[in-house]
Amino acid sequence: MTAFTTRPEILGTFGVVTSTHWIASAVGMSILEKGGNAFDAAVATGFVLQIVEPHLCGPGGDMPVILYSKKKDKVEVICAQAPAPAGATIEHYTREGLKLIPGDGLLATVIPGAFDGWMLMLRDYGRLTVRDVLEPAIHYAEKGHPVLPRVSATIAGLAEFYREEWPTSYETWLPGGSAPEPWSNFMNPVLAETWKRVVAEAESKSDREAQIEAARDAYYRGFVAEAIDTYVSKTEVMDASGERHKGVLTADDMANWRATIEAPLTYDYHGWTVAKIGPWGQGPVFLQTLALLKGFDLAGMDPAGADFVHTVTEAMKLAFADREVYYGDPNFTKVPLETLLSDAYADERRRLISAEASLALRPGKLAGFEGQYDLTMKMLDAPEAKGGAVYEPTMSHLTEKRGDTVHIDIIDREGNMVSVTPSGGWLQSSPIIPGLGFCLNSRAQMFWLQPGLPSSLAPGKRPRTTLTPTMALHEGRPTLAFGTPGGDQQEQWQLSFFLRYVHHGLNLQEAIDKPLFHSTHFPSSFYPRTREPGGLTAEANFNADVLDTLRKKGHQLTVAPEWTVGRLTAARRDADGLLRAAATPRLMQAYAVGR
Repeated sequence: MTAFTTRPEILGTFGVVTSTHWIASAVGMSILEKGGNAFDAAVATGFVLQIVEPHLCGPGGDMPVILYSKKKDKVEVICAQAPAPAGATIEHYTREGLKLIPGDGLLATVIPGAFDGWMLMLRDYGRLTVRDVLEPAIHYAEKGHPVLPRVSATIAGLAEFYREEWPTSYETWLPGGSAPEPWSNFMNPVLAETWKRVVAEAESKSDREAQIEAARDAYYRGFVAEAIDTYVSKTEVMDASGERHKGVLTADDMANWRATIEAPLTYDYHGWTVAKIGPWGQGPVFLQTLALLKGFDLAGMDPAGADFVHTVTEAMKLAFADREVYYGDPNFTKVPLETLLSDAYADERRRLISAEASLALRPGKLAGFEGQYDLTMKMLDAPEAKGGAVYEPTMSHLTEKRGDTVHIDIIDREGNMVSVTPSGGWLQSSPIIPGLGFCLNSRAQMFWLQPGLPSSLAPGKRPRTTLTPTMALHEGRPTLAFGTPGGDQQEQWQLSFFLRYVHHGLNLQEAIDKPLFHSTHFPSSFYPRTREPGGLTAEANFNADVLDTLRKKGHQLTVAPEWTVGRLTAARRDADGLLRAAATPRLMQAYAVGR
């Protein structure tokens, strides 16, 4: 008898697309049908997600990509996480009266990176044109798309703030003075015109590559950058600090930055090689946790049982504690990854995991990094650093007013694979730029204003992003692409999915459907950067006795409503060419398609 799942695991041989919105997934599949490859489809899907999930990502956002090119036979990372502007100094922000970088407004922005990352992917890995990949987004911006209830609620909740403080956002999101009704047809004609103008400037050139470069220039060295510079340089806006501030982003900052291609960080685990982004994001947390869990018999545990949840949670808490002390942009700080991922270090740290939940933040203290360790712990152990933690939410029981993220996994019939987690520039992050129809990101909130830390603010430095797509090779063969929105929870939800998939013989959909959990024990990456010692959130889908056992082990448990935690998607290519895909039923938005 076939096991019940909320949706079927999609099977095919032509191509599979899975993303956090059904329209975007359908668009990606349409690109494959038109002769595009996985990379073309990812670009088109990503631009459509900016339209249909504007509370989760936007054209002024950022993203990392992990991809496998069949032609190059190589797994690579595209870093479209752009750095802080030249004027983003600790001295400037502290002179503004800030102790933390606000979670919204113009001081919270870094250079928008997503557009250049999409264009780099299109140029170096795709085969279609700028018009081909932008036309679907132009259509949904110009002709309209059905407004998600969460989008409607988010806009309605911000209506008064927009009216009083961010009038350009009020004009865009509340046309006629009222928030769009759920499922009503909503249009963003100004954004449609922006993309039309980018396409027109691209098509002033004759060949495909020159067109892509012209599109990049239009955004970073042309009319888009000019509009951003004009607005940011002249406008003070209210932000989460309770004060109005000008931003520091300039056209020169945008003109002097480009997305880059780099090698992934990898770790071998039970026949799999997991590929992640480097320590400019939280990707190594996943790998450090795998190193710790190598010493446990996870296959012998119930994948929805208390032992599994406890063991994985305690391992994650140790890895995330190291994130706080050691991770940062490796162009600016030395990150001891070789030690952090070594067997000797994992063996030593694993001994800290007991049958009881730890309430202490316990990073390792590495030789040569003692001062960095002491400075970090002094800051994180301050009373104001503990309390109601704010984690980028994807759960419907949390506030509607915070932004989030989207995710895409695509595999084509040639074997090309892409996993990408776009985010930032959501409608809550900052005011709409006049004449463009989109706003900037708020990724700078992940910097500290305390000097001397790996993630201290500095011009040209990448914030330690939470965005973290995943690709896994099985016995050396690129096999699995997966990811989820969710800020600090991204590694956690992906990890439980991967462990259940590897150790318990589940298919993709079965693994996604299992109840999810995450720790809030370590500091949030988001303003106001607090933490909840021992905090653990688990879905009510777990059996009551499992939840009771977790409480008895000392976890400070929050039970979330059923089917409200996580937005996982995944795609797989078998050795014989069979393709598989799945998407979470949570929030009733994500969808996998394929044939």
